[in-house]
Amino acid sequence: MSTAAVLFDLDGTLAVSEETHQRAIDDVLRALGIEKPAGFDQQVMGLTMRATFEALRQQTTLALSYTQLSAAKHQAFLARIDELHWRAGAREAMQAAQDSGHQIAVVTNSDRIVLDASLRALGISRPDLITVSRNDVREGKPEPEPYLRAAWLLRRHAEHCVVVEDSHAGASAGLRAGMRVIGWPHAATGRMQFPEGVCRADSHALWPALKSQLDQV
Repeated sequence: MSTAAVLFDLDGTLAVSEETHQRAIDDVLRALGIEKPAGFDQQVMGLTMRATFEALRQQTTLALSYTQLSAAKHQAFLARIDELHWRAGAREAMQAAQDSGHQIAVVTNSDRIVLDASLRALGISRPDLITVSRNDVREGKPEPEPYLRAAWLLRRHAEHCVVVEDSHAGASAGLRAGMRVIGWPHAATGRMQFPEGVCRADSHALWPALKSQLDQV
């Protein structure tokens, strides 16, 4: 077995789900009669639900507690779970990595209930898949803890891991964990400047960049 492992982000990387998360927040705010600030989705992309809550409390009249907002958002998201689908090129890259003998893991800032539902929607929920959710760590991305925990679960050193991310926060987490990081932009992040040290992949073809990084581990 290869000593290298691939740690995939979930939302926006494996799954086309960022808009579903955004619509779920919209559903909650609309029911409360609150308008989401302009540019808010880009502001909180890749951040934790806690960070999203804090931003909403600062920028709107939201009076819900974090627990109340989180529960309402999760319910709204799960009601839209059928919207989720694979990002083009993600399934092929994951399969190619596995076929080449590389271990994989899914590392997300989403809570466990959302992670598990998303994996089922994608058809990749299985007992042996290593996953790390926001509930499994003390600090989420951009802190390095989620990726370091995944490496520990896989019994791999950080330098033997390649991270695939679509957000600045996630890419920062991977770099701070001491791992190789591939920034894989999509329509919403096409103009994003990833942190220095990130290998930027073509938005339509992940595997060539991933293979190149794996070959260097």
